[in-house]
Amino acid sequence: MSELIFYMSKDGSVQLGAQLERETIWLTQKQMALLFEKDTDTIGLHVRNIYKEGELEEKSTTEESSVVQQEGRRKVLRKVRFYNLDVIISTGYRVKSRRGTEFRIWATNVLRQHLVQGYTVNEKRLKELKRTLKLAADISARKALTGDEATLLLQTISEYAAALDLLDDYDHQRVTISKTSRRQAKPVTYSEVADVVAAMRQKFGASEVFGKEKDQSLHSSLNAVMQSFDGKDVYPSVEEKAAHLLYFMVKNHSYVDGNKRIAAAVFLRFADKNGLLRDREGGKRIADNALVAMTLMIAESRPQEKAVITAMLTNLVAGAR
Repeated sequence: MSELIFYMSKDGSVQLGAQLERETIWLTQKQMALLFEKDTDTIGLHVRNIYKEGELEEKSTTEESSVVQQEGRRKVLRKVRFYNLDVIISTGYRVKSRRGTEFRIWATNVLRQHLVQGYTVNEKRLKELKRTLKLAADISARKALTGDEATLLLQTISEYAAALDLLDDYDHQRVTISKTSRRQAKPVTYSEVADVVAAMRQKFGASEVFGKEKDQSLHSSLNAVMQSFDGKDVYPSVEEKAAHLLYFMVKNHSYVDGNKRIAAAVFLRFADKNGLLRDREGGKRIADNALVAMTLMIAESRPQEKAVITAMLTNLVAGAR
């Protein structure tokens, strides 16, 4: 592993050296304790909970390395466990401290820069892929392509163009709902949500305030997706109902603790009841990381972005892309 300066606090009191390898950052629990102004026991508790709750996989996010440590007057070679950037960020969002808040602001700004730069790159790739796709279509029109490789090439180009089109649509706030079903939706009841919360509390050993309701907004979230006006459903399809259920559950912030996790779990319960979890081949319509990303995107979004975000989620649930 090679070392570099990873982070410097605003007051300059902490200048953290980190390990860089395989396109990620690696820190020990001791370094994370220094970064977040917490003791190593607290950091260790957060890390254990990250793995216990299934937020990250321990095997793929940790690594042991031999490090020379100063112990009294001696220098001793010890095996030390390092944690990658995913664990560092997850821990940073759990820690309650001034330094933790400072780090989250820093991390958010860095991620925003990468997103902006990444979109610029994707926009260029989108133009190139569309040109390539058009060229391939023109060739196909002039001369029939044969062979598995030619078929695979055209399929790959088409898939990438569609994915980047969705990114382009999101950036320009013009996402539309492509394909949905009109079957009767089965609602998730208040008692079912209570059962989901109880199961999560038992499985993950959550805090005493996990799933404790702050107000009556949970009833509002559950009822809103099933509402009708003038004899017609406000959200006509089961996919639109599912998307808006996740949106309302996240935005209404009904609980003292665990809002995003509970919202995602209730969304999955609704999707399961209405046959939305799997496609015809038995594969997941929404990958785990996609559900996490959409939940976080909803949490960080502005009210005026509601329509485009729920449209994106509806398309994901419907498997239109």
